[in-house]
Amino acid sequence: MKRQNHSMITEFILIGFSNLGDMQILLFFIFLLVYLTTVMANVTITTVIRLDRTLHTPMYFFLFVLSCSETCYTLVIVPKMLINLLSPVPAISFSGCAAQLYFFVGFACTNCFLIAVMGYDRYVAICNPLNYTLIVNRATCMQLVLASSFCGFLISVVVNVLVFSVPFCASNRINHFFCDISPVIKLGCTDTNLKEMVIFFLSILVLLVPFVLIFISYVFIVSTILKISSVEGQRKAFATCASHLTVVIVHYGCASFIYLRPTSLYSSDKDRLVAVTYTVITPLLNPLVYTLRNKEVKTALKKVLSRYSLPKTV
Repeated sequence: MKRQNHSMITEFILIGFSNLGDMQILLFFIFLLVYLTTVMANVTITTVIRLDRTLHTPMYFFLFVLSCSETCYTLVIVPKMLINLLSPVPAISFSGCAAQLYFFVGFACTNCFLIAVMGYDRYVAICNPLNYTLIVNRATCMQLVLASSFCGFLISVVVNVLVFSVPFCASNRINHFFCDISPVIKLGCTDTNLKEMVIFFLSILVLLVPFVLIFISYVFIVSTILKISSVEGQRKAFATCASHLTVVIVHYGCASFIYLRPTSLYSSDKDRLVAVTYTVITPLLNPLVYTLRNKEVKTALKKVLSRYSLPKTV
């Protein structure tokens, strides 16, 4: 009977914003504007890094990869969410839900690892500057990026198997605006405690372990910066870390609030608001923070714009 009920579900209904009525139209235009701005901002920052040779350093290589990953991350969630905001029946197929969860978790985990890698890059640059080019060379950068992506999507495979091996015989209505782990697995009609424990352990591995490593690296970074005799040198060193630290706090803070707790504590309304933050707002925050707070990127952006601007007419 359970197998039969499981096979009957061919689609899920995403009821995340269904209770907002006409407000969904307003949300559609707000999220569309934020999404287009996010894509444009990430495309801009990747283009500037690609075209300006002064930014061909490990720090900006990692930022380039993170921007590409963030763009794909939003592509997995936001377009479908926009379609559902205008749809009378906000549905997603069973296979579409599995694919969305796979790519969402994959890119999300990859981003977590990439941000940790960027912390390691800052640690070596400030605490061991004489050996920086030897330690963080081109081959090491590629290996770190590939390892981040491989581990991220390997974890996503495990999560997908755990979530979609559950028989869904209770309901097909997901109380969220996309296929996230807790709202989907809660639809199972069998005991999912063991699966949730494994997912919780993976969440610790993805969120808490990198955050602790970043925290330790910043203890050494701050200690090294305070030993710099020049005030201007201290200011420049802190400036190179400020953007990364801002992204770390927002990214790990929002994700930890959702995933580092039991599924039983899931609160649909409050968690949905936090989910909007880390799926819609945070991907926009990254390029803005690195553009507005980073003098090198702003200078490179001006150079690229002046280089490719139309010639003035006499």
